[in-house]
Amino acid sequence: MNNRLPSFHPDSATSEQQSVLREILRGPRGNLNGPFLGWIHSPELAQHAQRLGAFCRYQTGLPLRLSELAILVTAAQWKSQAEWHIHHPIALEAGLPDATAQAIRRGEPPVFEHPDDELIFRFATELYAAKRVSDETYAQAVSRFGHAVVVNLVGLLGYYALVAMTLNTFDMRAQGQTTLPFEEPPGR
Repeated sequence: MNNRLPSFHPDSATSEQQSVLREILRGPRGNLNGPFLGWIHSPELAQHAQRLGAFCRYQTGLPLRLSELAILVTAAQWKSQAEWHIHHPIALEAGLPDATAQAIRRGEPPVFEHPDDELIFRFATELYAAKRVSDETYAQAVSRFGHAVVVNLVGLLGYYALVAMTLNTFDMRAQGQTTLPFEEPPGR
């Protein structure tokens, strides 16, 4: 891993940075694992992004299994090492079968036990591949989850794409991460 950002030390943080760190640590995450120590170099972005992330992770109206499935699809799309490392165990604990997760990681068509899982996967993969969602998939998602949850799903996918881009750009790894779920591109 390359250190693309200067080292950050909480004891020398500005008041804005300290405020963001306190809010993250007191919030539902309770830790700084993920993009936060990258974003902290821009405290205003960090504050907005971490608040959006708390909403997208915990308040979308989707069951945790479906939110985590959408996050894994995003991690695989972006080949985000840390994002996968953090969210894979959460997805498994929420009930996503590991065989499904591993197929997604490898870019293979997964087999789904639940129709909702297949719908979330199809919605996310269509959006990433075609930059659009088909009328059929959209109608099924709205019929199943409602407009507000579909809007929240798009927000979740966009937020976790931002997380993946941050982690990838600054070559960040998760706390304690020693293995990589995706092959690194040449020249890294």
